[in-house]
Amino acid sequence: MANPWAGEVEVWLGPERRVAKLTLGALAELEAGLGDVSLMDLVRRFESGAFSSRDVLALIVAGLRGGGWEGRAEDLRTVEIGGGPVAAARIAAELLARAFTVPGQGGS
Repeated sequence: MANPWAGEVEVWLGPERRVAKLTLGALAELEAGLGDVSLMDLVRRFESGAFSSRDVLALIVAGLRGGGWEGRAEDLRTVEIGGGPVAAARIAAELLARAFTVPGQGGS
């Protein structure tokens, strides 16, 4: 089970349960992949509900890699994320919230 106090979020990839976490390294990799868009721009898009499926995928991949997964975004093209696209968006938002919230200070 994922530990929210450690910033972890549970992700189901088909029948396989994984733990995702935005570590500093995962955040750096995510930011490098964003190109001209800053990490704060990504946070703002999630806060305003203006995020894209590409944003969701990038966050899930970064979180999975932070949790030890060695795959790439391409590996998720044919894998069903448990709960579908709506759950994937929720997972991405939780990863962001848990990465930038001090336990006991609000957030998820």
